[in-house]
Amino acid sequence: MVKRSISFLIFVVFVWLIWSYSGRNLPLTEAQSFLSVIEEVNSPDSLERNIIGIQPYMELSDYLNPGKFDNKIRLYIAAARQKGFIRKNTVILFPENLGTYLFLLGEKHAVAEKETWEKAKNTLIFSNLFDYFLGYIKTGEEPDKAKSAIFRMKSKSMASVYFDTFSTLAKETQSYIFAGSIILPGPYVSDGEIFIERKKALVNVSFLFGPDGKVVGQPIQKTHPNKTELGYLIEPELKTIQNSPLPFANASLLIGKDSWFPENQDKALANNTDLFLMPASAIGENSMNSFWTANDFTAIPSFIEEGDVNQISLKEAWSKYSIFQRLAAFPSKVGVSAFLNGNFWENSSEVQPIIFYNGEFLSLTSAENAGIWSLNF
Repeated sequence: MVKRSISFLIFVVFVWLIWSYSGRNLPLTEAQSFLSVIEEVNSPDSLERNIIGIQPYMELSDYLNPGKFDNKIRLYIAAARQKGFIRKNTVILFPENLGTYLFLLGEKHAVAEKETWEKAKNTLIFSNLFDYFLGYIKTGEEPDKAKSAIFRMKSKSMASVYFDTFSTLAKETQSYIFAGSIILPGPYVSDGEIFIERKKALVNVSFLFGPDGKVVGQPIQKTHPNKTELGYLIEPELKTIQNSPLPFANASLLIGKDSWFPENQDKALANNTDLFLMPASAIGENSMNSFWTANDFTAIPSFIEEGDVNQISLKEAWSKYSIFQRLAAFPSKVGVSAFLNGNFWENSSEVQPIIFYNGEFLSLTSAENAGIWSLNF
């Protein structure tokens, strides 16, 4: 009886191993840019600096393989170079959560083909039982332990591919790249490279890559995670705003709705910042023109007028509450937001960028899916 049980267990493990590893290394289709707009929004004239806002359109399959992710990002960089946007004093901005979906690296392709995140999550967990268990025991008090465990078990490969992609592109273009954001446990920078500590809390962070391919400064952390994020990462007690002094500008990066909070605005303005960068993401079709629901806040912050909820559009809310509204008093300061577009299981994102320059919002050509906009300043 014991022998039969052991034999059956061995058989089950054998079958599971075959199923687990099948469908991971299938050929992938070539990455597509879905670019419909490549626009220089103002004349360079005698201006010698520019900021390029890139709005990629990402598919889940873009994250399954390091090479495909790299190729996808390169498509946008190549398009910007072809237009002559990348010059001596160039900053490139990618959106929030661009690197977050790298937890799909090396997964069964079926995970990206599921209709919902719940179904994808189940397949992802069962095909990585041992690694998932190791990630699970490193979780803390976060409510969504499953998602926390998934990020932890894939964090090393996520950080590696993210760093390799943007480090190489920064060197090739000899530009400064704010590489969107990625969720990692205990990230830190040493000698210009990204390291993680899996037992530490998950955070939503961005990194600035310099022309030498190294990370400049420390991780730039999201200070006010949204309601969904608070299920698996923490809100930092110390809400610092990092100033990034470039050779040609002082930049401050505020992830998501961090730029809406008055205390963050005060800190960024006190840093003598002249370039405010806001990588963000939003779920929903035609999100910018839809009524703003404020459902990403756990509670409505005191600076929000409750009468605006479900009455004004998301674009109007960004214009009213983000740091854009304070930049009107400083015509020399520039504000740029770039959003992530794409299909992510049952959630899709369709948002447009915002650029504030010379005391006013600039009129931009909307992109159906992906777009690139260059502002000279």
